[in-house]
Amino acid sequence: MTLDHAHARPEAEDTAPISRIIAEVAAAFPGERISLGAMAEAFGDRAYGILSLLLLLPGLLPGMASVFGTPLLIIGIQMGLGFRAPRLPKILARQSIKRSDLLRLASASSKGLGRIERFVKPRPGFFVSPLGERLIGWLTAYVAIMLILPGPGTNGPPAFGNIVMALGLIEHDSKVAGLGVVLTILGCVFATVVLGVLAWLGIEALHWLF
Repeated sequence: MTLDHAHARPEAEDTAPISRIIAEVAAAFPGERISLGAMAEAFGDRAYGILSLLLLLPGLLPGMASVFGTPLLIIGIQMGLGFRAPRLPKILARQSIKRSDLLRLASASSKGLGRIERFVKPRPGFFVSPLGERLIGWLTAYVAIMLILPGPGTNGPPAFGNIVMALGLIEHDSKVAGLGVVLTILGCVFATVVLGVLAWLGIEALHWLF
């Protein structure tokens, strides 16, 4: 699929909720698996939001988040640095997602995000400006670190907030992106506190043992 063809989508698809965005991705790549590199090339200026969304949705499922943390970290840093489109290393670009898993995640996410999705529409503002997108990028990088580090219950809250941020970014909705920023910060604070307490308990346990 060429980049020009990727941008020849109906305008209505640009404001699709998560289920329609994932259906768009699945339709664009008819094979059994969809590589991250192919998506980065095909979706152009929407690639950051779409890739973030697809990497974050597994974060809502137990045991899957850490697998996608590294590519998410790279995407977040590049977005934070102001890169116009993601540039994935070849080893990460070759990583792929099953189409069946995408459709399953779309169904699961629509239950938790349905209320937010109903209010999404294009709304200009700070959080969809270049500076706002950089802020979203750095928050995404921090969320990726939270996903990579092991901790009970520390994946879901940051991932949920970041999904809302990504949805606002894709839909060019500053209000939803701003809500996502707030939810992401709260989720990251929670995850950071939990991981900090676990680290402190681990250090105390080592002192007690030795």
